[in-house]
Amino acid sequence: MSGLNRSSSAPSKDGLPPQELLDDLCSRFVLNVPKEDQQSFERILFLVEYAHWFYEDNAVENNPSLKSFSFKEFTSLMFNSCDVLKPYVPHIDDIFKDFNTYKFRVPVTGAIILDETFERCVLVKGWKGTSWSFPRGKKSKDEEDHACAVREVLEETGFDISNLLDKNEYLEVKFGDQRVRLFIVSGVKDDTVFAPQTKKEISEIAWQRLADLQPASNEIISRSVTGLKLYMVAPFLGSLKAWISRHQPPKPPNKSLPARGISVWKARNNSGGNSSNNSEMQSAKSIAESHPVESGNARKLQAPKLAADLRQVQTCLSTSFNSFKFDTIPILQAVDRAFSS
Repeated sequence: MSGLNRSSSAPSKDGLPPQELLDDLCSRFVLNVPKEDQQSFERILFLVEYAHWFYEDNAVENNPSLKSFSFKEFTSLMFNSCDVLKPYVPHIDDIFKDFNTYKFRVPVTGAIILDETFERCVLVKGWKGTSWSFPRGKKSKDEEDHACAVREVLEETGFDISNLLDKNEYLEVKFGDQRVRLFIVSGVKDDTVFAPQTKKEISEIAWQRLADLQPASNEIISRSVTGLKLYMVAPFLGSLKAWISRHQPPKPPNKSLPARGISVWKARNNSGGNSSNNSEMQSAKSIAESHPVESGNARKLQAPKLAADLRQVQTCLSTSFNSFKFDTIPILQAVDRAFSS
């Protein structure tokens, strides 16, 4: 990482971001936050994760010569280049491990979207992986389950389920310490338009036949009858089948539909650091309100919720670093330098 100490604003030959850009990310996402968001490594890594999204969705997109990083690689990059994080570089592997452990304890909510015949459901495929799943995501601090489901489904599919969701109609499964609640949203027309509102997170959206997703099992990762790789789908299928048996679908089975799943949205390019065609991908909400700097787009960053998202770590702190306290003197000094420059 010694090559990071550069003053040039241009990318290096190996694609590493210039120090000027890394300093800006550190100031924007790590220093320029409420003091309570700097009190644990879990909170700090949420900040670094937001910086990673911003870097990938903006810096790399606008300058293809910049290298795209995994979150772990980017975390190492930030810790080695940000003055207030450098003292903790020797512990970065433990810090990263504890953060991932914490993230798998945050409750998740989403929706099982059924068509009018109850024969098909909407699944989404991740940007870089090959797994299909129900649209869902982690809750923000103090966010109600149904509100999180509405937000996550809107972000991942562009479809607003708020007027169709019944708070009492849901399936819930626990995966270790993580609770996953999926609300059943039924009777959705098969010609509904779907398109993600987030960048570089979803690569494809499709109506998949429930019969092809069987059999139900407790496996987090499974395969459908047609060979699709499924993530957190199979454990819900048994309960979903029971729910469907108790409810009458709005329409009878449609024999004219194709025997396989129907893709309703697909990114044109989801490899490397390039973004999808702008006509397919809608910009995420601006983070300008939460950061007093020039505006930009960041995946899953909704400005009014930024502080709340970060403060959700007040519970379930990791044991290895739960006594960590930031030395605020260098932070305040860095802030003073940033605003005086």
